[in-house]
Amino acid sequence: MSLAKDAAIFLAGHRGLVGSAILRLLEARGYQNIITRSRDQLDLANQASVRDFFELERPAYVILAAARVGGIEANRTRPAEFISENLAIQGNVIDQAYRSGVKKLLFLGSSCIYPRLAAQPIREEALLSGPLEPTNEAYALAKIAGLKMCAAYRQQYGFDAISLMPTNLYGPGDNFDLESSHVIPALMRKAHEAKKSGAASLTVWGSGRPRREFLHVDDLASACLFAMDHYDEGSPMNVGTGQDLSIKQLAEAICHVVGFNGNLTWDDSMPDGTPRKLLDISRMSGLGWQASISLEEGLKSTYQWYLDNQT
Repeated sequence: MSLAKDAAIFLAGHRGLVGSAILRLLEARGYQNIITRSRDQLDLANQASVRDFFELERPAYVILAAARVGGIEANRTRPAEFISENLAIQGNVIDQAYRSGVKKLLFLGSSCIYPRLAAQPIREEALLSGPLEPTNEAYALAKIAGLKMCAAYRQQYGFDAISLMPTNLYGPGDNFDLESSHVIPALMRKAHEAKKSGAASLTVWGSGRPRREFLHVDDLASACLFAMDHYDEGSPMNVGTGQDLSIKQLAEAICHVVGFNGNLTWDDSMPDGTPRKLLDISRMSGLGWQASISLEEGLKSTYQWYLDNQT
């Protein structure tokens, strides 16, 4: 199946990091009927509002990129928000998409759904095979519920719902608020401010030893549209680069891009999170898709976006 250029596509979460990247790509590829709503216009956590929206718009396809997201500190301190809001958003959208006759829905999960100590690289079959990382358990449980809901609606109703599990994301449009941001924008802002102030050192949370894989959000957007055209199975599929690095290596790379030449110190009192998280991407690569943006290139473009959009 291939998405027609005039097909009605509802992109939920078009102002977020992922949604804005998907919107850019849809527009660049000439899709002419993209349906979007801001949070003020449509509360996806409100069942009646979502039902009314689908009855009015009747989209043919849905890409569900809307979610409550955040870094370790936000997940650790606000678990109730992360589980309740995400369960409501995805439950309403998936159910109403099926009921209104949507042809295909793409649900975006997260690599944090996998067990904390899963064998590396992590295969899709590792889901629910062990305990989750405690610092983002609430968010992970909500995402697991979403992909299982997609699978259940496929099994019982024949609804064509697919799920992608992206690795750690970054890129233009990221959240640089130090209270709620993920590791790359947080480190980038800290390095930028340390450079501006002439600081001799920069303190980074944790030990620096955990290893992470990072995917540029524009690559994820490409993977989403590829999957809409080429993937029609109920099991979730990983999306990543197949390469990881330590947080220490990441911090050094970010400092190089920003131009901060001071020392790095490590705050071992802050949590590290999962020791390692590298996805097995053989299923996605077997279909013919590969990431194309290098980490260095991606960090440079992300920093430039930050410089251009500081408030």
